[in-house]
Amino acid sequence: MSHKDDVREFLISRRAHVTPEQAGLPDYGGERRVPGLRREEVAMLAGVSIDYYTRLERGNIRGASESVLNAIARALQLDDVEREYLFGLARPAPSKAEKPASKPAGATVRPSVQRVLDNMAVPALVFNPQQDVVASNLMGRAFFSPAFEAEHPNMCRFFFLDPRAEQFCTDLPQARSMNAAMLRLHAGRDPLNSELTALIGELSTLSPQFRTDWADHHVHEHRHGQKVYRHPVVGEIEITFDAFDMPGETGLMICTYTAEENSPSAERMALLASWAATQDFSIDPATEPTASTAQNSRNG
Repeated sequence: MSHKDDVREFLISRRAHVTPEQAGLPDYGGERRVPGLRREEVAMLAGVSIDYYTRLERGNIRGASESVLNAIARALQLDDVEREYLFGLARPAPSKAEKPASKPAGATVRPSVQRVLDNMAVPALVFNPQQDVVASNLMGRAFFSPAFEAEHPNMCRFFFLDPRAEQFCTDLPQARSMNAAMLRLHAGRDPLNSELTALIGELSTLSPQFRTDWADHHVHEHRHGQKVYRHPVVGEIEITFDAFDMPGETGLMICTYTAEENSPSAERMALLASWAATQDFSIDPATEPTASTAQNSRNG
């Protein structure tokens, strides 16, 4: 998809999610050809001409002023992440010469960071923008043991391509939608990231569901929230996840997973720690437990 197509589909999808009532406009009834706001309504709310807004929605957005972009963001009721994505679409395309060198997929973290991870009592993983697991601790590898059966664990591939994800994730449609939205946000931030582009192409080719979620044009930043996972050894665990930027490592993020104290999930997390202590989990994501190892531990 071209840059103009990205702009057009994003703006159309966002105005489709705002009703005249939400925008404070009178609804005179009758058939509306499109869901949500019409182009002329967005233009009126943003204080620009319909011709100008139409040109923007057709993809001619680069060079639009900050005031115009802010007005359109207000009219479409964009959140902070969607606003950032819109502004990114309006920036001039970076050249390859301007692109800073980025950490390749599968690169390791500093030894000091790995020591911090290893001294954490809760599951912790380090992700890059394309959701490769760059580093982890013992509890992280145990908690996400189904995903770590891959040679190079990647959460997007796990959720969209691995049939075990249906059992592991209690709300797989939401997990898939949010992962596609995260990839779209990162692609907007770093359009020259060849590894990210290759992953999006791979998922688009292999997963019809990814193609559907990608076409929604949602953008999302995964920083905090609750999830429920169904671990193959200890059962269902409700966790809170928190994501933190890693100092000195652009694009890398540490994500921790905790259970509420004195809850059934905390008890299962303690069982997980006991089980993890009996497993031979390697630090290197490329040598994580195989399917046979995990199966033997369940049978034992």
